[in-house]
Amino acid sequence: APRRALGRLATAYTYTPPDPSPQHAMRTPQFFSHHGVDSNPFAEEDAQTDHVFKSRCVDVRHPVWDKVYGDPTDPATSLVFGEKGSGKTAMRLQITEAIAKHNADHKTNRVWVVEYDDFNPLLDHFADRFSARKQRNPSRVLAEWRLWDHMDGILSIATTELVDRLLEVRERHGSDANKIDIARAHRKLDDTQKRDLMLLAACYDNSTAEPLIDRWRRLRGRLRRGWVRTWGWFSLGVLVTALVLGGIAYGAAWSWLANPWPWVAILCGWTPWLLKLWDRHMCAVGIRRRLRVLRRGVGPLRAVLMSMSDRDLSDQPLPDRNRTDDRYELLGKLQSILGALDVSGLVVLVDRVDEPHLTGGKAEHMRELVWPLLDNKFLKQPGVGLKLLLPAELQDHLNREDREFHQRARIDKQNLVPSLDWSGEALRDLADARLAACAIGPQKPRLRDLIDEAVTDARLLEALRTLRTPRHMFKFLFRVVTTHCNTHSESEPVWKVSPETFEAVLAIYAREQASVDRGLSIG
Repeated sequence: APRRALGRLATAYTYTPPDPSPQHAMRTPQFFSHHGVDSNPFAEEDAQTDHVFKSRCVDVRHPVWDKVYGDPTDPATSLVFGEKGSGKTAMRLQITEAIAKHNADHKTNRVWVVEYDDFNPLLDHFADRFSARKQRNPSRVLAEWRLWDHMDGILSIATTELVDRLLEVRERHGSDANKIDIARAHRKLDDTQKRDLMLLAACYDNSTAEPLIDRWRRLRGRLRRGWVRTWGWFSLGVLVTALVLGGIAYGAAWSWLANPWPWVAILCGWTPWLLKLWDRHMCAVGIRRRLRVLRRGVGPLRAVLMSMSDRDLSDQPLPDRNRTDDRYELLGKLQSILGALDVSGLVVLVDRVDEPHLTGGKAEHMRELVWPLLDNKFLKQPGVGLKLLLPAELQDHLNREDREFHQRARIDKQNLVPSLDWSGEALRDLADARLAACAIGPQKPRLRDLIDEAVTDARLLEALRTLRTPRHMFKFLFRVVTTHCNTHSESEPVWKVSPETFEAVLAIYAREQASVDRGLSIG
């Protein structure tokens, strides 16, 4: 009986082998390839690492571009507020690219770009000047930040890159827009400008590739500026010492060494050099104390200053006091040097003020960092244009400032863009431009081609309008395409996103963003 039961069971059961070709979900490259796109144009979210933007889409600009960029031959200040992901960093990169093209097309009236966007090294050196107890409270540290600290940072970035280019350093700092003719530079700079450049390099050259004194001496050699006259007092000391000791040796009057007069004569011979050494030492100490955003050692700085003659340093401005007057004069010297190199304007790009760890992304801390810059005298410096690309949170703080602040900053004169808004139409055009940039051959795919016709044009624009910024749009479109591909098989593909998928992903994304915004506002 058991055998008969097993036989019946074996007859009833039929073995089915597994399917050798299981159903796989659609792949995102397959979806985009069908629409004539060779790569996902919505994968990147940060302009700094977005290869599609930097290589193919850098000319797609926000509607307020003209107001922010202005005329490169006469740089002007612009003040832009925008929320995270609205395109501030992209605009900074576009300004740099536009200036590079301008400089390539013009031999004169060129523009020097200072990318003032990495605040962490400056703030680290600044915070090190205070006690450990004070460093634990970022508000107390940032409350000490002043306009001259900003000016020192800007002068340091500009001077370091200029010296890099004059010395033809391979791994140099700064922007590719700043190209100069090295041979022409040696011919165009006069003796005064060479002295000013050496003075700026002594105070602000912040390269870590080699010791300050070695780099400064290489610069002096490149500028073909003599060094013999800097050894005058030292030579006098050596000469007096040689005469006194030589006279004693010639007369074999070694007993004179027991007398104080030979030593007094030698001391008198060295006194001018010792006074110069003391003066340079005190000058180096003053610069180290007041130059708070750079790490300057007294020894190397003293050695550099000792290599400069009294005439070169006489009545020259130095950053050895807590005031802006000297910095304005040093900025004027930098402009004069650049002017001799056919550079008529200086553009300072201020960005990423919410990223330094000392600010922590808090609006109050960012305010302490940025507000010293808002001084009309500095913002309207002739030949200097600041492009301040600031987080939207600071707009509320600006509106709450008193009359005295607005009188000092004169915001009404600074080409103010209160909000870097994107309409639904502008976001759709941006998405179309990125798709076209990634297109295969002559094809011109559009966002409309990816979405089912049941999602009307009006609904599509309304959905994009709710996303507000390019970053949110990229995240949403990346997610909606991925979700669509995961819900269809590779063997039975569907080439357009359904209305159900579109609306479901949009609702989830909107809910997540509302939660994030709520958390940020509470924080």
